[in-house]
Amino acid sequence: MAALRTHIGVIFGATLLWLGLPGVISQFNGLASRTLAQSAVGGSAPVYPREAPPLRVRPLPSDRQSQETETLGADFRVTALQPGSTGSLWVGSWQGLARINPNTGNILARIKLPNYTIGALAQDKVGRIWVGTYTGLLRVDPRSNETTAQNFSLPSNRVLSLLTDRRGYLWVGTDRGLALISPDQGLLMTTVKDLPGVSANALSLDPQGQLWVGTLEGLVQINTANGFILRQQPDVPGTTVQALTLGPRGTLWAGTPNALLEVDPRTGQVLRSVTQLRGRNVISVQFDKVGSLWVGTTKGLVRVNPYNGAIAGQIPNLPSDEILALSPDTGNKVWVGTSEGLGWVSLTTGESKSHLAFTRQDAESQNQAQQP
Repeated sequence: MAALRTHIGVIFGATLLWLGLPGVISQFNGLASRTLAQSAVGGSAPVYPREAPPLRVRPLPSDRQSQETETLGADFRVTALQPGSTGSLWVGSWQGLARINPNTGNILARIKLPNYTIGALAQDKVGRIWVGTYTGLLRVDPRSNETTAQNFSLPSNRVLSLLTDRRGYLWVGTDRGLALISPDQGLLMTTVKDLPGVSANALSLDPQGQLWVGTLEGLVQINTANGFILRQQPDVPGTTVQALTLGPRGTLWAGTPNALLEVDPRTGQVLRSVTQLRGRNVISVQFDKVGSLWVGTTKGLVRVNPYNGAIAGQIPNLPSDEILALSPDTGNKVWVGTSEGLGWVSLTTGESKSHLAFTRQDAESQNQAQQP
């Protein structure tokens, strides 16, 4: 009987060859090899190829669930902080977007976003929150927490910085240039694709309302009326400008990978480099209402006297020493975004703490509580 099946298989295979059906032939060849393997042992238990089965391309549902649980929420960096017009604080992180009461720290809302990698936040003149992610631009209505995707043709969808100018227009900095948007009309006004230094890492206005951009190759001044480049300042110690803010004396303060600089916006010239921060990687800078400069580095947060460069000392007890974002004078605190979560510093007592709802410690405790 086995010989008869083999004979039939050979005749069937010859017919397929004559018809020219390669897809079916390959399937038949596998069948013929298995048939010959079985017939060779004279009707005993079938013999199968010795090769191991191929590896699974996609995990089974049970494995997939465990893998997603292990990787979900692995990055706790808080990259953007934006005070809202209603007194709340918007917290942008690689976990998503949240709104908190800055006085109590209570979470008021968590906003579901299609992309959790947030690079920047800004508020327009009517209180809407604009969210720059690594896959484009979103807008959030603070009254309903409704999120709307903004499908503008940006130079790149990887948004690194946002700023609302004096006219209420929104400047969007990406890793491939700038865009100017009218928030009210929902229109893309212009783009600056040939930006010297390419990447718009940081944005600030000068006293005349012109835009300054920190790039990979120094500073660039942009005319906010038409988007034209007014000045380029490449001779910056540290070259890459990754943080930028306007000081109370009308000068710009720039953070680079090895310096904190004061820049004259009228000439673009560097006035000085703060001695005690030379060699420090400065990634965030903001002034508070009394004129103190808060400087975030990869090795901690310090408060600087902008007049003499004196440092008041490094702030302890924050989630991490890598300081990514700052929001002074918010709920009588300086709110601090770090690579490991959110923290704050009291402006009255000097006390500093972590906000446990945005840290790895809280996530681990929640996971433990959910385990049977």
